[in-house]
Amino acid sequence: MTVKSADRVINILDLLKEFPEGLTLKEIADRLSLPQSSTFHLLQTMEMRQFLSVTERKTYKLGPKLIQIGTRALETLDVNAEAQPYLRQLMENVEETVFMAVMLENELVYVAKVDNYRSVRTSAQIGMRKPMYCTGLGKAFLAFLPEQVKNNILSQIEMPAITKNTITDQDALNEQLLEFRRLGYSIDDEENEGSLYCLAAPIYNAAGEMTAAVSVAGPKNRVYPRQSEIVKELLSTAKAISERTGF
Repeated sequence: MTVKSADRVINILDLLKEFPEGLTLKEIADRLSLPQSSTFHLLQTMEMRQFLSVTERKTYKLGPKLIQIGTRALETLDVNAEAQPYLRQLMENVEETVFMAVMLENELVYVAKVDNYRSVRTSAQIGMRKPMYCTGLGKAFLAFLPEQVKNNILSQIEMPAITKNTITDQDALNEQLLEFRRLGYSIDDEENEGSLYCLAAPIYNAAGEMTAAVSVAGPKNRVYPRQSEIVKELLSTAKAISERTGF
């Protein structure tokens, strides 16, 4: 049994997350097939509680209250909480930026980032979503998730070129994923951001399911020459976090 008003609120939030520039009252009501009068009252209440904000153009966008809630949600993720000391130790050992991500709706979502003093230019930030097919973390999921799950994801996504190194052919990607599965880690060779080289490995839970991925990222001219050293530290960290969460 669902409560109609609660269901509508959730649908509004789900809709607006896809439109960062915002939508008008009419656009929201039309897209969700809702009456404008009741939709207006819901939007007004959500704005008052800071779950939504209104722009000068009278469009509704996700509001600041959601940042607080989202941050707290990340803190309650067992794998995120358990992983923090290991991620920091990994960063100190390899002296590069370390990330952790989970999968949400066929994309990866960054849940942790540990910066190194040798900062790396990257658009990746906690809470940001990125494609699976062209990132080290995303390709770790594709390589180590069950075959059926991987095929289902690939059947639903497009693979546009983001850099000149992006793999856009699904057969070529599948060949690469097989190699990553054999190696035990994945590689992003400037495929999502120019000059950025990323190595990523899977994290498992007590049921043996892949729940997250951890990565080391940095400029290619720094990371590539040290790949074997970094991979050793990366795999050790992924194993330690997996064991800490029951694997």
